[in-house]
Amino acid sequence: MTEAARGFTVAAVQMRSTNDRDRNLDIAEAFAAEAADRGADLIAFPENVADVRAERSVGSPPEPLDGPTAQRFSAMAVRHRAWILAGTIALRIPRGRKRYNASILFAPDGSVAAVYRKMHLFDVAIPGRAEFRESSLVKAGDAPVVAATPLGVLGLSVCYDLRFPELYRRLVLAGATVLFVPSAFTAFTGRAHWTALLRARAIENLAYVVAPAQWGLHHARRRSYGHTSVIDPWGKVVAELESGTGVVLARIDLTRVARLRRELPVLTHVRRELLGGQRGSG
Repeated sequence: MTEAARGFTVAAVQMRSTNDRDRNLDIAEAFAAEAADRGADLIAFPENVADVRAERSVGSPPEPLDGPTAQRFSAMAVRHRAWILAGTIALRIPRGRKRYNASILFAPDGSVAAVYRKMHLFDVAIPGRAEFRESSLVKAGDAPVVAATPLGVLGLSVCYDLRFPELYRRLVLAGATVLFVPSAFTAFTGRAHWTALLRARAIENLAYVVAPAQWGLHHARRRSYGHTSVIDPWGKVVAELESGTGVVLARIDLTRVARLRRELPVLTHVRRELLGGQRGSG
């Protein structure tokens, strides 16, 4: 087994993005440099990494897949010879008034390795606590995505997806051993649910979960929970940044995933008739 097949070092970045795109991307680049200097093979950023607006704001114009924001992350990948997960970027939909909230994985040569368009949109109404209607601006994606890379098979998801375990089961049945959840979880719901949901997704799938998060007050009425985390396949929090901005690193041990799945073969006991026939795609 090659070293890459055994595992890799992941960095998860916690940010407090605002509506200043250039500032946000400058900060992201600085964190990428820090993570690379500390030996990260893959550097993952949170949802809305380039732009967090007030909940009812239109935000920055969406861009094409080869737009300026994606180009910045592509250049980071090349500069640091690392895999880069751009948490989410607002992608333009041709001839559409909405956008996709898309998580984009860049290979070390700067190419796009995978694009996942967020499937579950955050439409909630908790008075005075969390009031959002993401679907007013965003179109939902329609397919799970796994990326087969030299590091391993990676399953992509975004924030509110975390509440839908069937998505993660599809990802692991399509081969994923590491699940990514870039997020901007609200402070109110995060206190009650964030870590419990991350640990549940790891335990039930015997997979690592990597969850880079937004943190803190972005605007007068928008605050994110933080607690960027890496969870191992037994449900242990192996790295966490509760508050502030910064980078946490963890070692992903894929031999441990394989061993645990042999010893506790829950994935072989899945009743696929309960899931239907859809499988993940690259």
